[in-house]
Amino acid sequence: MDPTDDGGRALTRPDADETWTADECAAHWGVKTPTWLGYVSRSQAPQPLPDRDEHGRRRWDAVAVRTFPRPGPGRSRAGATPEADRLLADMRAVTLEIESIRERQKELLVEGRNRGLEIRSMAHALGISRQTAYSWLSDAD
Repeated sequence: MDPTDDGGRALTRPDADETWTADECAAHWGVKTPTWLGYVSRSQAPQPLPDRDEHGRRRWDAVAVRTFPRPGPGRSRAGATPEADRLLADMRAVTLEIESIRERQKELLVEGRNRGLEIRSMAHALGISRQTAYSWLSDAD
């Protein structure tokens, strides 16, 4: 990526020594400073320069921030492959299966309550917490 290009908007040629604070980096990426720092901590953004400024603040190379592949919403799907699309489709299919199984769990729970089974035993058999069992039963009423 050309550091003079920011999503189609022309920029002035950046100074090779230009550095930014965390606030400036976050503003450039359109996120809040804590989000920026979270990205940095997970290596989803460039690491700060080794030296701090005169106020003790960490600084980032502006060109590195501009050119780093950005995570999160709005990132390009240019790297998405047909394999990735198939994987996402599989994930959606599993979600539908889970929802179907969850509905069956709820039906069995209500049936168990109607037969006088104990909540603890039913929750254990269904692999859910007692709190979840109580919640599902109250939703069924």
